[in-house]
Amino acid sequence: MKQPQKKYHYVFGPVNSRRFGRSLGIDLVPFKTCTYDCIYCQLGRTTSRTLQREEYVPSRMVLEEVRQKLEEGARPDYITFSGSGEPTLHTGIGFLIREIKKRTHIPVLVLTNGSLLFMPEVQEDLKRADIVSPSLDAGDEPMFQRINRPHPGICFQEMVKGLASFRVAFPGRIWLEVFLVEGLNAMESETEKIRRYLQNIRADKVQLNTAVRPTAEISAQSVSVERMKKLCEIIGHGAEVIAPPSRQAVTQENNATSQMVLDFLRRRPGTLEDIASGMALNANEILKHISVLKSLGSIEEEMRDEKRFYVAIRG
Repeated sequence: MKQPQKKYHYVFGPVNSRRFGRSLGIDLVPFKTCTYDCIYCQLGRTTSRTLQREEYVPSRMVLEEVRQKLEEGARPDYITFSGSGEPTLHTGIGFLIREIKKRTHIPVLVLTNGSLLFMPEVQEDLKRADIVSPSLDAGDEPMFQRINRPHPGICFQEMVKGLASFRVAFPGRIWLEVFLVEGLNAMESETEKIRRYLQNIRADKVQLNTAVRPTAEISAQSVSVERMKKLCEIIGHGAEVIAPPSRQAVTQENNATSQMVLDFLRRRPGTLEDIASGMALNANEILKHISVLKSLGSIEEEMRDEKRFYVAIRG
């Protein structure tokens, strides 16, 4: 008799990542709890913009779910702290990194916007990670405000000083992401401003990325690969372009779950939160299947009362 599949609340995947291969995700904060409200965020607008660090979800339960996943045979390329918001807001992230590394040789990766790296306690928490991937999308305060829309308690200069001081404290690898938005930071003058800070940050890699899924603001448009390659030349050594997935790769990704999402939407339209809650899956995982269904022309988006709904196309 087949055993019922375990239900996971905080661990998801492994899922395929354009930047990191197969990734087992760990989600440490409630949906859209973040220090930023980035215009390009694929999860939509931030509903809880905060600087308050606390144990948002129980660390011991997270660790148990990781253990169960590994015992089930999950063999990802990375165990990744990411998900629905800013993972460094969770006060237990240091404990979790240490405990996970006792249990497996799989590298631990932290995806962070980098906004709290000026805090000594956050730097200490992340020290034992193998890779930390922070963001730097702007080269000055006005562009920082336009793109990242940070909590009022975060200023640009403090944030970039935090990135530089973290490099001094952190023995692992830093893969810095620069997310490009057409008409804003995807210009040579703006990229040059960002480049000036890279000497102090000394990232092992600088990865230029852009939107491949729906963004929080319609105005946050993607940048062509050709344009990103030109801007990559300005960044210089260590920079690379994260190319969008091919149509063939997208349409082959986990068709069974994509069909389940489509069946859900055939019953009623839903927001990302509706689908994730109704299917007991992580929002990031749902987004991958939404991307598949959109590429196939099976669903479309509608804005209702400033919320993004997904609707199955009848036919």
